Amino acid sequence: MIRFIVSRIVQGIIVIFAVITITFALLKLSPTGPFQTERASTPEALQAKIKYYGLDKPVYVQLWRYYTHYATFTFRESKTFQGRGVDEIIASGFPVSATVGAGALLIALSIGVPLGAYAALRPNTWEDRSSTLAATLGICTPSMVLGPLVAMLFGLKLRWFNASGWFDASDWVLPALTLGIIYSAYIARLMRGSLRETLAQEFIRTARAKGASESSVVFFHAIKLASLPVLNFLGPAAAGLLTGSFIVETVFQLPGLGQFFIAASFNHDDELAIAISAFYAALIVSFNLLVDILQAALNPRIRLQA
Repeated sequence: MIRFIVSRIVQGIIVIFAVITITFALLKLSPTGPFQTERASTPEALQAKIKYYGLDKPVYVQLWRYYTHYATFTFRESKTFQGRGVDEIIASGFPVSATVGAGALLIALSIGVPLGAYAALRPNTWEDRSSTLAATLGICTPSMVLGPLVAMLFGLKLRWFNASGWFDASDWVLPALTLGIIYSAYIARLMRGSLRETLAQEFIRTARAKGASESSVVFFHAIKLASLPVLNFLGPAAAGLLTGSFIVETVFQLPGLGQFFIAASFNHDDELAIAISAFYAALIVSFNLLVDILQAALNPRIRLQA
């Protein structure tokens, strides 16, 4: 187990630095520069900024500087939000995104798992078809459509919550509900297919032949194995939810990481864009490692090997 964890941590570090490299290359391929919008600045001031951020150095020197900063956890300040370090910006935006993401994850699991299991236990019935249709609609409905509908219904019509902004303690509900409904559709489809496949296996027939009740077969034998594909999906899904959905945060005007990343992209803020990308990659690596450990705990046949 220890060898496996150490191996995955080393692989994760390699992945994070690969993400830094790719993001850096994409930003350098952009036809615009970081200070082209600052037309009021004098040429001398622009040259001073370029020198301060090291943009006058060769590309490989700039990339090596990023490697050094992230390896030693010394971060530069943002070009867009001057005076604020990129770590400070992530620390201010992540709690908002994490609050919405955690709520969305709970909503997705509380809807998707029971809905998928219910459909799997009643195959080829109207309940199964209705659940499958609802899950398909959830998958096909983009957040840019569902978000305004949720805001209009619960925010503008019923006035239960604020339609946008981050002012009250309940402002996470509508964006979390939007993301939760979409992700619950994926979870329901995965759960239905996995549970149907599990219920057809030999050990389930053996448990039934031994006189185990149907509820015991489902909850103590089938669910544990059927949840493995859902766990696989939750690794990157949880990281995506916790770092925020760019579209949903834009629709509901939330000061989360999504808004900062969009601002960094539009303003060609290399420092902030690379920092958020590396942070997102680190979350994916961490959640995938956690998923692997949980899978081994749920299924003893899975052996964690480096």
